Amino acid sequence: MINIDHFIEDFSKTFKDLIVSEPWTITNDLKNIIEKMILNLDDNYIIKDNVAIHKSAIIENNVIIKSPAIISANCFIGANAYFREGVFLDHSVKIGPGCEIKNSIVCSGTAIAHFNYIGNSIIGRNINFEAGSIAANHYNERAIKKISVLYNGEIIETNSDKFGSLIGDNSRVGANAVLSPGTILTKNSIVKRLELIEQVPLK
Repeated sequence: MINIDHFIEDFSKTFKDLIVSEPWTITNDLKNIIEKMILNLDDNYIIKDNVAIHKSAIIENNVIIKSPAIISANCFIGANAYFREGVFLDHSVKIGPGCEIKNSIVCSGTAIAHFNYIGNSIIGRNINFEAGSIAANHYNERAIKKISVLYNGEIIETNSDKFGSLIGDNSRVGANAVLSPGTILTKNSIVKRLELIEQVPLK
């Protein structure tokens, strides 16, 4: 069992019902999770068609947000960003122009620069993604699509063909870096520009 609180401070306080769930289980069920969370939001959110946007959030032109989604207080979303179904942004998250995010949780204070893709991932607090960096969620190039993760020196089978990354607080991901499906990064990790993270090699 991967304890997400070891990676993201107080994660279980925000997601009280998920403390016994593996990261890939959460992302695969995130649409249902967000729909339930929307029911408990206060009147500081404008809610329409299962998309909840805090009144303090700033959203620039031509942003597409598919339901369900929660955009929390003081978030910023740059022009032409595209949120596919199942996105949760905690407070004070910055999403730059042209980013695409799918089935992902982005925790408070994180900045995702511009032209990034984040798929089926749980992104911790105060993380910075430089431009063009990718959290990939699917092995297009492999005959066997099921994703494995490396945790505490052991390989864990997720039995899922869609999972991106779990990234600990205060990490940095350089421009045009690629996090392969199943990437697990501890707090304060540094990924260099143009670096490929491939923690579980091809079988």
